[in-house]
Amino acid sequence: MLYLLLAFLGRGWLVFIASLTQADDRAGLVRLFYPLKDDFLLALLTGLGAVLLYLLVIAERKRAWRWPMAVFRRMKWGLWSLLTLDGMLLGQRLLHSDFMFSPAAAFDALMLFWGALYLLKSLHLKLYLNDWQADAED
Repeated sequence: MLYLLLAFLGRGWLVFIASLTQADDRAGLVRLFYPLKDDFLLALLTGLGAVLLYLLVIAERKRAWRWPMAVFRRMKWGLWSLLTLDGMLLGQRLLHSDFMFSPAAAFDALMLFWGALYLLKSLHLKLYLNDWQADAED
């Protein structure tokens, strides 16, 4: 579930990477998901935090370095800040569209609600974030 939340928060980067696979019209796929260029650039900017958090998850999997351990334990705060930022951007998009219904905005609101519930109630996430301990051998 954490990977799904990170993919949602970093969806601008996923669209960008998918657009690189199209040889003929790279901007077409981006325009499909982000009709306005400003929305795409904001999605890339806010998705950068999700990419950094994903790199923390990879560092936890490898457990080669010790310096990301303290940041990894506080990753929940980073997820909360990214959800809040994404919610503010959703509010801005809704304001600019005069609060007209769109399936994309409804999906984003649903995912933000689901992400907030996941961060509030997930015992698995709490245990996972506290799992990376310093080894006795180090």
